Amino acid sequence: MSHRCGTVGIAGRPNTGKSSLLNRLVGEKVSIVSVKPQTTRHLVSGILTRPDTQYIFVDAPGQQLQAVNALHRRLNRRASEAARDSDVALFVVEALRFGQEDKEALAKIPAAQRVVAAVNKIDLLRNSAELIPFLDRLSKTRDFAAIVPVSAKTGKNIPQLLDALRVELPEAPAAYPPDQLTDRDERFFAAELLREKLFQEMGQELPYRCEVVVDSFRQEGRLRRIEATILVERESQKPIVLGARGERLKRMASAARRDMEKLFGGKVYLGTWVKVRKAWTDDARVLRQLGYE
Repeated sequence: MSHRCGTVGIAGRPNTGKSSLLNRLVGEKVSIVSVKPQTTRHLVSGILTRPDTQYIFVDAPGQQLQAVNALHRRLNRRASEAARDSDVALFVVEALRFGQEDKEALAKIPAAQRVVAAVNKIDLLRNSAELIPFLDRLSKTRDFAAIVPVSAKTGKNIPQLLDALRVELPEAPAAYPPDQLTDRDERFFAAELLREKLFQEMGQELPYRCEVVVDSFRQEGRLRRIEATILVERESQKPIVLGARGERLKRMASAARRDMEKLFGGKVYLGTWVKVRKAWTDDARVLRQLGYE
């Protein structure tokens, strides 16, 4: 059997479970998750190596209909490019839900691109028979290479999804060593894990106005010493992140540190600060500095 290797660009509207699906496909946590939509901001590759196939999954931000600032516009462009430039696009939609946001996200994938649809969250269905007419309606929206109902939470039908994707990948040798899980380094994941805690801890609006910057990352024997700054847009947001006597920040930092120690396999010291960078989400110069090209 020939060996296949290629990129799979994950696309879809926010909050369909794209990052959770990536983590399930790879078998490790390589993308942060939250119940809040639009958690993903950066392109993250998760690599799954099998004897006959190497899948390079690219998790991208969800397409947003209301791009209200420069950050949103750059995230939308990043999402479109990830699907366009991959060997095959994996379009993720929520079971029994296909609205205007889904249609817009699907329309961003070029007509010539091969697309496999993953209908996620089937574990939430009360009556599985309801899925049949939904799959029929979905199949009429585009000429999909395959449509596979899955559950990122339970792992149901993940082997079938991998089989469908493999058919669409080109014949090629592996691009990465068999034990490599991602193209990102520890510094990147340190920032992402702390940002994940912001989304999990804070209210609906504030996390979208925050960013995490790792100021230093040093290895001292078995200890990783990390210094990180949480950026907010206004002075009034700073005490919200800190909480009473700084307890909220301590709680978020402690949770992030525990996840880092688990991911990195060693002790971590994490120092955190909160600073104001006015209107950073609409400042092109600051966005470039933060890696949002």
